[in-house]
Parts: sequence; structure tokens; C-alpha cells
Amino acid sequence: MSDKQKRHVRPYGDTTGDGMIQTSFTLPVPHGPRADGAALQLAGKMGMDPAMVVHSKPIGPDFTFFVVYGSVKHIVDLEEVRVVEREYPMLSPTEVNSTVKRNLRRKMVVVGGCIGTDAHTVGIDAILNIKGFAGEKGLEYYRELRVVNLGAQVSVPDLVKRSRTEKADAVLVSQVVTQRDAHILNTQEMSAAFREAMGDRRPLLIAGGPRFDPLMAGELGVDRVFGRGTTPGEVASFLVHALRQKTGAGV
Repeated sequence: MSDKQKRHVRPYGDTTGDGMIQTSFTLPVPHGPRADGAALQLAGKMGMDPAMVVHSKPIGPDFTFFVVYGSVKHIVDLEEVRVVEREYPMLSPTEVNSTVKRNLRRKMVVVGGCIGTDAHTVGIDAILNIKGFAGEKGLEYYRELRVVNLGAQVSVPDLVKRSRTEKADAVLVSQVVTQRDAHILNTQEMSAAFREAMGDRRPLLIAGGPRFDPLMAGELGVDRVFGRGTTPGEVASFLVHALRQKTGAGV
């Protein structure tokens, strides 16, 4: 940590270090003074003091949505923060293509889809489809990648079978549905199926979705986890990074 960067920090609202934060939530209480009082009680138990309800809106007859603004005393120790930091360089499409061509001498095959009952393809499409996301073209744009997008509600056995048929180098799965930890269980089932079917010859396994924590890769049995906001360029650069590690090639 540099000398200019503080180790201990507090939230910033109106002035440095004032601890002001804003949070939102819904309570199963009809809109009105009693609901506002309940929201303030909850805020107090969360450590916000003082706190004020800056917005409340009824959601039907029995629920109220709140935005609460207030101060907390908590301090963040940046040296205790644990995250997965990108350990590989971001590459342009040209650099990705040239690296794949030089090291594989063929196109890299990427199979992707949403497993289980998940029908939300926006995330996987943003990474795979040529239209891409956040101003970046998707993996279909890379001439040295052959992309097979299986779409939504792909069963794990079908994913394994298709990946073997296509001789996939990498498998990308997206999970948005999180009720009862469905995203975790589905991904663990997927990684276990690949290990059983292919052992050490399994393809690179990558999971992504807004509720995934990148620190969960080991728990999920995958090689990488990408969270919300991931761009196609990040995924393509990781694929090349993993390829270089596997082949022992240099940059």
C-alpha cells in the first residue's frame, strides 16, 4: 500500500470521514408513519445513528420501499480486504488472436450457456455474441475463437456431451437465478460432472453471474469466476492467460 493511500477509511458523504451512507430496503408494512418508524428502528439496529428516511414509497397495500440516509461509526481496514485481482494484462482482440494462433495453431473452441432452469441469457450473450457489452465486441468477434452458444436451460449432461463433441477448450456458464443458492449448486454439479467425465482433460471452466464472488472459484470447482460488470475483453484476456499457462508459452 502506498504512503498516500490510507489503511483505515470511513464512508464519505458531506465531509471527509463523516461516515454517511445511503441504503435501501423493503419492509412488509403498509406505507405511513408506522412504516417510517419501523425503517428508522431497523437503521438504528444496523448501526446508523443518526438516520433519516429520505424516501418511502408504497409497494401495493402491504409493503413499503425505503431509502435511508445516516452515519455509521464503522471503519474499513483496507489491509483486511480480500479480493481476486486481475493477474493478467488486458489484451486487444488482435493480441488475443495472434496469441491463440501462435500457441494453438488452430481456433480456440469456447462453449457457453445457462445451465439448469436458468433462462436469463443476457449475461452469457453479452460475453459471447458479437454485439458484446460496454462498447466491446463479444467473443464471436475474435477470428481465432470458435464460439458455440447453447443458450438457456442447458442440462449439465448435455453441456458435458456437447463440450466433448465440440472438443471445447473452455466452457463458460452463466447463472442469474439464485434462489436457495441454485447458482452455487448448479455450478458445483457442472464442475463435478466434467471432472468425472473427463478428469484432467476437462476444458477450462468459467462461471459468471451477478451474485457470484470471484473468491468462490475453489468452492465451485471452476478455474475462474467473473462477477457483474465483466466485459468480453476481460474474459478473452483470461482465456489467453490460461492458455499460456497450460502451454508454458511466454507473452
